Amino acid sequence: MKAVIVKNLSYRYQAEGKDILKNISFDVIRGEIITLMGLSGCGKSTLCCCLSGIIPNCQGGIMEGEVLINGIDTRDYGVARLAREVGIVFQDPDTQLFSPTVEDEIAFAPENMCLSPIRIRERMDYAVDLLGIGSLRNANPHKLSGGEKHLVALASVLTLDPSVLVLDEALSQLDHAGRRKVAHALEKLRSQGKTIIAVEHDLKTAVIADRIMVMQNGELTRYEPRETFLADRDFLLASRLI
Repeated sequence: MKAVIVKNLSYRYQAEGKDILKNISFDVIRGEIITLMGLSGCGKSTLCCCLSGIIPNCQGGIMEGEVLINGIDTRDYGVARLAREVGIVFQDPDTQLFSPTVEDEIAFAPENMCLSPIRIRERMDYAVDLLGIGSLRNANPHKLSGGEKHLVALASVLTLDPSVLVLDEALSQLDHAGRRKVAHALEKLRSQGKTIIAVEHDLKTAVIADRIMVMQNGELTRYEPRETFLADRDFLLASRLI
């Protein structure tokens, strides 16, 4: 079953402005890990906002085409409803951290879903254990390192139990050990049927992807199995991905 379907997606900030996204179409099968690559400014973060429903629900501009998450058109529901289907971790985690402690941060979403205290604790413990951040429970999230903030932001999203995760360079500030930890967590989530779209610059992280997507100047230029993509060294060099 297809978890994500994007049809002829274009986006521009102003009616008379240039297209940031240009007629993009693709789909993602449930349980896949997709790595999205491309140089800065090619439209990756804008695409992430479209996948999560931030565009068109919270951010202005002109969006054309369709984005379907589990069959739900992102135009038809607000971000709060869509957050139960698709969770996003932003490139800058400070934009989504606001609680005084890590535990409060992670508990915030299930509390607002009015889950029982037992279910809240279960979801918190699962996310904390999966990402190995138990030692941070009582810490102030604003005083953590960049990599730790990304882990806390990811844990807070996981407590909503979305079926689709969008990670906008969420591993960029992690050290090698942190990346290995998150890669293991993502593989476990995939085994549970979660669908993951991860924006990355580092090909080392792409080794866990099922397929790799490349954007250039707002267009989707490649979308193919990992093995096929990584074997094309000439393209990787020409695209400055290595």
